[in-house]
Amino acid sequence: MSDRDPSRPARAPGALVGRVAVDRRALAALRVALGLLLVADLALRARALGAHYTDRGVLPRTALRETYGPLADLSLHALSGGFALQVALFGLAAVAALALAAGYRTRLAAVVSWLLLVSLHARNPLLLNAGDSLLRRLLFWGLFLPLGGVWSVDAVGRVGEDGADGSRGAGSVAGVATAALLVQVVILYVVNAVIKLRGGAWLDGTAVRYVFGIDHLTLWLGGVLAGQGPLLSALGHVWLGLLVLSPLLLVVRGWPRALLAAALGAGHLGMAPTLRLGPFAFVSMAALLPFLPSVVWDAAGRRVRAVVPAERRTRVGRAARGLAARLPRGPEPSLGDDLRTAARRVAAVVAAVLLVTVLAWNAVSVGAAPAPAEVRDVSREYRWDMFAPEPRRVDGWYVAPATLPSGERVDAWNGGAVSWAPPPDTAATFPTHRWLVYLLDLRRPGGAELRDEFGAYLCRRTAARHGTTPLNVSVTYVERPVRLDGPTETRRVGLGTYRCRA
Repeated sequence: MSDRDPSRPARAPGALVGRVAVDRRALAALRVALGLLLVADLALRARALGAHYTDRGVLPRTALRETYGPLADLSLHALSGGFALQVALFGLAAVAALALAAGYRTRLAAVVSWLLLVSLHARNPLLLNAGDSLLRRLLFWGLFLPLGGVWSVDAVGRVGEDGADGSRGAGSVAGVATAALLVQVVILYVVNAVIKLRGGAWLDGTAVRYVFGIDHLTLWLGGVLAGQGPLLSALGHVWLGLLVLSPLLLVVRGWPRALLAAALGAGHLGMAPTLRLGPFAFVSMAALLPFLPSVVWDAAGRRVRAVVPAERRTRVGRAARGLAARLPRGPEPSLGDDLRTAARRVAAVVAAVLLVTVLAWNAVSVGAAPAPAEVRDVSREYRWDMFAPEPRRVDGWYVAPATLPSGERVDAWNGGAVSWAPPPDTAATFPTHRWLVYLLDLRRPGGAELRDEFGAYLCRRTAARHGTTPLNVSVTYVERPVRLDGPTETRRVGLGTYRCRA
């Protein structure tokens, strides 16, 4: 008798399919999360809509084209420098995002949401962080997946067409697109782990202590944790361990996969009330939803049925069907079976090519694959290197003295009189996370060519506040090194003086 198991070749494809399969309910949860995240992101960005997306803000379209070249051509938001177009596009994006969350005309809503998100990001790349990149990628891979298969207006609207309740569908989806979605998420963790392991701070346990020592990054509970050195060191080791174990998300199945995804999600959940990371923590939690297997959703379904009376569930289902019946359905595609099959095959080929490209790109970014120097440099600039290989060890804030025609000096950025003393709350000197990302980019060597635009913006803002155009504005970043053994001296870094034009 042969030692070779004759059933193994037959089981191998099934085992692979099982590892890249995603429960339809997980896809629905991802859809809802993406839609709500898009709405929240738009609401937060709208607070500085004029400053960040119009010609009277920090990046006029002329500067966008001079700095980023062809990228400006990808942005519908760059068609006009006025306020009205931005409001219209923000409104359209919000409608599409709500439709996506509800699962109404899901495919169309996903396409529109992705296109408008790419356009928004291309309008001002200086505002972006890793969360934006991940959100864009999740939404892109969602274009290839049945996000509206269950728990959606589209699914409820199919009731009666096939005699089934379209809102209660189960089962899993497996294919190139699901593999790409899962691999995309795991790549983020793997690349970040590889880069972190190349830095000493993550191995000796000081990395998280340095992160929480940066005052403009901490919020709420972060200030409390900042003084807990041993705890932060332990949390850093645990997080690094989870990143190293993240490839198991593609290996294990069932409850082990769910527990690993939950552990990573708990790490991101802990970041949300402690660090100013913008959408990153929430987008990362959403990205882990597809890893929750059917056993999790089955258990959740049983729990809901045990807690929510059947009569109430029936009423909710009836109301959902009534709403779906009132909404316009739109024309159904009139493709024949052959064309549908061909379209699916083309989509699978496109997804496969893009998946290989993603794998190759990220391999180059960590030096695991050879590439021309130009490609290697670009891949490293856009890799998943959050707080890696070493976290920043410099805190700081901005002071922008402006001289008015009367001779009075005011702070064009913070308002009020000019003060060089450390502010009571460094984080408060950065009004939003987008401002924080922008201003930190501005002080880097690559941001030098955009400092004139920031100076011009401060001139206009000061003129609006004081009713007179200042003579000039000086922009200074006050650096304060982060030390684990106590406070340090500050250093002023001048970023330029700008003559204001009336």
